[in-house]
Amino acid sequence: MLGIILFLVLGAPLFSGRDPLAMDSSSQLLPPDATHWLGTDPFGRDILSRLLWGGRRTLGVAGAALFITVGGGLLLGLLAGFYGGLLDEMIMRAMDVMLAFPGLLLILGLVAVLGAGSKTLAVAVGLAGVPVYARVVRSAVLSVRSEGFVVAARAVGCRNRRILTRHILPNTLGSIIAFAAVQFGWAILNSSALSFLGLGESPTVPEWGAMLNLGRGYLRGAPWVSTVPGLAIALTVLAVNILGDALQRFADPTQR
Repeated sequence: MLGIILFLVLGAPLFSGRDPLAMDSSSQLLPPDATHWLGTDPFGRDILSRLLWGGRRTLGVAGAALFITVGGGLLLGLLAGFYGGLLDEMIMRAMDVMLAFPGLLLILGLVAVLGAGSKTLAVAVGLAGVPVYARVVRSAVLSVRSEGFVVAARAVGCRNRRILTRHILPNTLGSIIAFAAVQFGWAILNSSALSFLGLGESPTVPEWGAMLNLGRGYLRGAPWVSTVPGLAIALTVLAVNILGDALQRFADPTQR
């Protein structure tokens, strides 16, 4: 399912067939038919075309946010879990402060400081996901830090950097990758929510959250305007979560 979605979104120039920004006053709110497979919106724009092009932007923002989350959370979690002591306390208390705020509220605060736009959304959503990811990485590191192979590596004189990169990180990579898939779904939902609230790009730029918001006033007469992007978000997040569960089972031999 996720492969099909990515294939269609990445191939938007080939599959859309229409300009996602082109308006047609004579084709407003047309239901799905042979010409417009998913119908048109209140401005006469083809929803299929906007769905595919909007997916590129929505998934692109979520992917960039995931990169920030994984990069920051992995570094902080590894340092906190491996070195412990004062460094662990400082990092975890900073993460606790960020976790004290609801995720969406924290993202809104960051957007208010940095300004609206796709780049801002990616940074805000990515930073908001760092605390949870850092705690998961720290927990995974703590579970293997005292294992025999780590003690043996210390005994033969391995440096901390080598122990982290060659012994601890590979043995925690499975759960870290699995949780990254879950975080990707979280990033899609939050970036779509902010786009729904009008904090994304210009209203003319196709985004799944903005498309969902556009159809709020036409749910009775033209439900396809909101239903189509809503289903796209739901199916994508569902596919990502299923992938995360599969990766978790693959990484944990006790679940296979």
